[in-house]
Order: sequence, then C-alpha cells, then structure tokens
Amino acid sequence: MSFKTNEYQQITLNDSFINLSPRTQKIIMNSWCKDFADIVFPAINEERFAVLYSNNNASRPNTPINFIIGSLMLKENNGLTDDELVESICCDVRYQYALHTTHLAEQPVSDRTFSRFRERLYNYEMETGTNLLEEEMLHLADIYARYMNLHSNVKRMDSLMIASRCKRMSRLEIIYQTTANAVCLIHRLGHDELINFGLRHYLDADDHNQMIYYCKTEDVSPRLEKVLREAQAVKDLMSDELWYSFSEHQLLLRVLREQGTVDEEGNLHACDKKEIRSSSLQNPSDPDATYRSKAGKSHKGYIGNVVETVGEAGDSLITRVSFEENIHSDSAFCKEYLENRPDNAEPEIMITDGAYGSQENQRLAERKNTELITTALTGKPVDKFYAEFQFSEDGTKMLICPMGYVPLKTTYYPKTGMCRALFPKDCCEDCPHKNDCKSKPQKKNYAVHASASMVSRARYSEKLSTAKYIELTRLCNAIEGIPSVLRRKYHIDEIPVFGKLRSRQFILFKIGAYNFGKLFRHNRRLRVESAQNLVMA
Repeated sequence: MSFKTNEYQQITLNDSFINLSPRTQKIIMNSWCKDFADIVFPAINEERFAVLYSNNNASRPNTPINFIIGSLMLKENNGLTDDELVESICCDVRYQYALHTTHLAEQPVSDRTFSRFRERLYNYEMETGTNLLEEEMLHLADIYARYMNLHSNVKRMDSLMIASRCKRMSRLEIIYQTTANAVCLIHRLGHDELINFGLRHYLDADDHNQMIYYCKTEDVSPRLEKVLREAQAVKDLMSDELWYSFSEHQLLLRVLREQGTVDEEGNLHACDKKEIRSSSLQNPSDPDATYRSKAGKSHKGYIGNVVETVGEAGDSLITRVSFEENIHSDSAFCKEYLENRPDNAEPEIMITDGAYGSQENQRLAERKNTELITTALTGKPVDKFYAEFQFSEDGTKMLICPMGYVPLKTTYYPKTGMCRALFPKDCCEDCPHKNDCKSKPQKKNYAVHASASMVSRARYSEKLSTAKYIELTRLCNAIEGIPSVLRRKYHIDEIPVFGKLRSRQFILFKIGAYNFGKLFRHNRRLRVESAQNLVMA
C-alpha cells in the first residue's frame, strides 16, 4: 500500500451538506464538528506517517491519514467503539463534515481500517522506538495553544494510575496459566511426542478449574510446588532453539525466575511471597502490567503522567504525556521531563505535588532554566531556623551557623549526609537559639548536627510561605480534575487491549480528544461573549 496525501474536499453539486436544510446546517455549524473541520483536520500532519507505507506509486493508495487520525480522535471524544465509529461516519453528516468527506458518495472506511492503522503504528514503534502518534498529538496541542492564545510559561504536572483489564491472578494461577500456555504451544505446533503423561492434563479444558478453584487453602502450597516443578519440566522440554522466539517460552522462563528459588542441593522451590517484586508477571495476557500499592490501594497496570500548560485566563491544555509501568515513580517522571528540556529553553515554572520534588530534581531544574515548585514536601519537616546555616558547595562541611559562629571542627558522615559540627561553649551556652538547632553539650564544647539537604529544605519551605508562591501553589489543585475527567468521560481504565505500546495508542487518542474538548469549549465561550457584546452594543 503506497502513501498519498489527502486532497481537501471539493464542494460539488451533489455535496450532502449543501443539500441539507438551513436549519440542519445551522445546527452543524454550531456543534463540535465545525471547530474540528476548521482547526483540527487541516492541522494533522500526514507526511509524518508516510514511513508506515510503501513508496511504490503503482500500489493501492492508503486511506487518508488525516481521515484516520481525525476519526479515532472523534471516537474517543464521543465514546464509541470501532464498529460504532464506522456506522457514525457512514450515516451521520456531522462526522462527514468534520472529516471533510461530505462530497464523497461512499465513505473511505471499512471494519478493518482503524485496526490496521494501529497495527502499523505498533510495528513501526517496535522496530524503531519512535512513537509517531505521540509526536502528532503534541503537535496538535501546539496548534490548539495558538488558537487559544496560550503562551504561558506556567505548567503543572500530575500522574494517574491506569488499570489493566487483565484478570487478577494468584501466584498459583499465574504459574499454572503460563505453563499451560507453553504446553498448548507444543501441542499446537504438532510436537505432542514431547508432552509426557504427567503434563497432558494441561490440555484438558476442565483442568484449570480443578487445579485453581477446587483447591482448599491447605492445598495451595503443595499445589504451588507441584505446578512449579511441572513448569521446570516444560522448560526442559523446550530447550531447543526452535522455542526461543515464542512469547510463551519467554514468559515461562520469566515466571520460573520470579517465582522460584533453587536450594543448595539444586532443587527448585517456590520462593517466599515477600521476595516477589512488584515488577513480576501479573498475568500472561498482559506481561507489561506491574503491581503497585499507593494510598492504601493496590493497582495492577500502568501509570500516566501529564504536563498541563496553564494560561492567564484559566485555559489549559495537556502538552506532554508519558505512559509507563505503574512502578515508575513521580520523581522519575519529573527528572525525565527536565532532562528532555534544552539547556537554552525559555524560563518556565513547573508546579507539582511533593512526590515530584527531590534535591536532585531541584538542581537539575536550575540547570534547565525551570523553577520547580512543589505544593507539599514529603518526609520529615525541618525548622525554618536551619535556613540560615551555610555549607560548602559539596555539602561536606559546615561553614557558619545562623548566629555567625564558625565551628571548631566538622565531621561528615557520607552514609547519612549529616555533618557534626563542634562549637566553643561560650558561643552556645548563652545563645538564644540553642534549642532551635538542638545543640548538645559535650565536655569541652557543643555539638550541632545538620546537613546541606536540611538547609535546602528549610530555605525552600521559607520561600513557599511567601504570597507569590502561595498563589502559584493554588494553581496545582486544578490538575487533580484531569484523572477524574479521563476516567468518567474517556474511560481510561477500560482500554480494550493489552500491553504497554498498544495501550499507549488508546491513551494518546484520549488525550487528543481531551485537548480538543478544551479547544471547543474555549471557542464556544468566545462566541457567546461575542454575541453578548453585540446585543449590549
């Protein structure tokens, strides 16, 4: 299939929009499809996706890229399935107007159009590591920002847990299902001679229920050991290089590595459940999903991180999105964002919650011309009195205390990052702040324990208490609404596919639809204000 750019619609005498009644035309012009047709559809960069197709002009041309991208955004915007989207495009003139196809007698879409395009995106990212869809969604966000006059340097960041739709499994079920998948692979490829009698029960359709659901509590541990030994036996059967490329074999090796341990005699046993990491396999159908406990709740799946640009008039857009396994920390997201910023980038203010802040991120933000503001600091609070201490640049030596005294001696402890400074008795005995710095009397002097990180934290807390920063931190509250909207309207926890890369495609289209909703509401508000001004005039 060759690549060909899409020519915009040419109005004809048979154009379906022209032949509508004036009333219907007015309804369409006042709906979401007008803004989509005028702003979003023309802005889609088709050339970006040319690499997905052949350059042989003699082959059949592709379905227009702007038609596919636009359709999938409208699918998420209106909460449709692929089949419902096809029906809407073929039967609803609003979709045809938005996608510039009212002049066509037959819509350029089939029941496989969208799934094939997603498959092309997936294969290209697997081969090159380049996410074309993310680039396009961020490009469209920049277009929206220009229309909304959103040229702010204030941004805010937040993350949300995204559930995988795979079934929650126990340890026994994970090992059993992975082993059963490997045995079924051997059977499917016609190598039944490798499956001995002791493993043939995995081919029985009723064996899963017998092994998992008809199991008393006291029988779980023996069955876990039995299934693990059988998994090892299946692995030994698949020692030939023929099996190495199959995901069933790779997952079997992973389960044995994560769930088993070998004793001194070389025997395999199930490891203690406390030794199992959160990155371990949660379900063979979604091998990328991980486990995480946050705020007292358990989560299985992924985590999304969004950066929202905030305008002076209260308008905002998501201008960056990241999608990782849910064991990825907020601090790591912040670090990656800062590292990707050019050193000579324009100054910006990034507002986050306390989980994104760290000494390393603060230093990195300073180098990247970014003022990182966290609304709350995690960890033990530090008295503001420590802000007046002065340390050397490397933090290994205390130079001076808040009262201006120089310590006699400083000892640095690398393991904790703390410094123990000794001061003369005549300096500390009558000092009004000796309780604030928690100085401890010794035989000949006073000892004070502090660290450069404590000083930094105290100074930062002092800065956050000013009126300017109180106002800025209030801006962070609004981003808390994004997870709620993405869950309620865009059903972000109900992604119909498994795997990180495939799931991310759906997330990006949902973010694109979310941003279009922001653009549409902005334009609608301007139209209302304009109409009110005309009436008042």
